[in-house]
Amino acid sequence: MDTLDGMRTVIAVVEAGSFTAAADRLGISKALVSKYIGEMESRLSVRLFNRSTRKISLTDAGRRYYEKATPLLEEFAELQDDLLGEQTEPQGTIRISTPVAFGESFLSPQLPEFLARFPKIKLDLLVTNNRVNMLEEGIDLVIRIGRVDDSNLIARQIADMPLLLCASPAYLAQQGTPKKPEDLAAHTCIIDSNYKIGNHWPLLDPQGNSEKVEVVSRVRVNSPRAVSEIAKADGGIGLSPRYIVEQSLKDGSLVQLLPDYQSLCFGLYAIYPHRRYLSRKVRCFIEYLEEKFGER
Repeated sequence: MDTLDGMRTVIAVVEAGSFTAAADRLGISKALVSKYIGEMESRLSVRLFNRSTRKISLTDAGRRYYEKATPLLEEFAELQDDLLGEQTEPQGTIRISTPVAFGESFLSPQLPEFLARFPKIKLDLLVTNNRVNMLEEGIDLVIRIGRVDDSNLIARQIADMPLLLCASPAYLAQQGTPKKPEDLAAHTCIIDSNYKIGNHWPLLDPQGNSEKVEVVSRVRVNSPRAVSEIAKADGGIGLSPRYIVEQSLKDGSLVQLLPDYQSLCFGLYAIYPHRRYLSRKVRCFIEYLEEKFGER
């Protein structure tokens, strides 16, 4: 074990919270993690972790080591990138977390092209709607749609993601097409329970005047993809992110309603830890996201 391996292992154990989680993050065995920690403690002649059968915790010496080692490891990685520059290709594994609908339907089809461009990079994609702890889970990059309110993270906006009012042609032929916001109250609407607005849908007219319409609904669902599918099956009017319904609008299976009005608009963000240095591999992926989704 060299010093860098030991340093990486200590940092991984601190951030992941256990030897097992650190082993998963580093791609090595738990036994090897334990061995590296023991060797580091022996070299430094201090105990870095207090161990019990249930948990581990940092000693004061371990906390000081982590606080000093983290920026050193970042500076070493930056030095490597700076010296190698464009002479070598970005390499390593990028662990990415993305929302389910966006990850499955929109991000995943773009990944083969990225991998073809950067043959020395590997991707580990975590598709989930749950919030993740980037440090504990070893996540390099989080893709999020919506607000970012964690001051420990840096959020780089890739694109705007407006919500659009949509319904199927068959539903509109049977129930009529709303011409103004208040007409929505006479229609069956599909509620996405992910949004705090519930059945009070906000709309902004071309002059910038805002109003909320109380809509009637017989179905609530916590998936934007499900909202669009119900709408396509003539189940009512849905309020869905543009990226979800874009193809359906193009092929005619959905029709946008009240196009002169705006509703909620969320941002598509690439999020990474608030650290001084961002690795080349992650920078390359963020730039790729901007290329593929930045003008949508």
